[in-house]
Amino acid sequence: MNEISLMSDHTENDAEILRALANGERSAFEALYRRHNTSMVRVASAILRNHASGEEVAHETWIAVLRNINGFEGRSSLAGWIFTILSNRAKTRVKRDGRTVALDISDQENNADEAFDARGSWKNLPDLWDEITPERVIAGRQIMEHVAQTIEDLPPAQRAVLVLRGQQELEAQEVCEILDITEGNMRILLHRARRSVRNAIEAVAG
Repeated sequence: MNEISLMSDHTENDAEILRALANGERSAFEALYRRHNTSMVRVASAILRNHASGEEVAHETWIAVLRNINGFEGRSSLAGWIFTILSNRAKTRVKRDGRTVALDISDQENNADEAFDARGSWKNLPDLWDEITPERVIAGRQIMEHVAQTIEDLPPAQRAVLVLRGQQELEAQEVCEILDITEGNMRILLHRARRSVRNAIEAVAG
């Protein structure tokens, strides 16, 4: 069987992936790992407030996924199931350490940013170059590096929501359940995270 391709447009077939994983096909796990692991570490780190602990929980989650793959019932997306396991393990560790589980959203505004619509999408995308040149290709790489750092520097709650909703493209309900937040708070966090990313793009692109 050919290696399963897990693209960001989510065209993969969960059933096909599950069959491959159940059959012990290494390529299926490697592809799944490449797609989700960075996001998993970011979300776990946001909950735990510690990157090293986030990496440990992501590792524990992969072990749990492989051990329990046959128990996936399809009530959510495969990605949603994986991130739910991740979130539960991170919250368990927080409780074990005697800390509060809930993400801190106290610094968030209570109104949606004017740059975004009700779904958290940009009303007007940042300006794009009309002509691609080698210099602009290099600049584009610099922009992506700057955006990646901006995401890492976001407040934990914003980072977690942006990763789950914006990068992993989970449904809003799944994101709220994974992070134990209301849909209204989720939208506010997403607005602010995307505004920070937009500002980062415009600051570098000029």
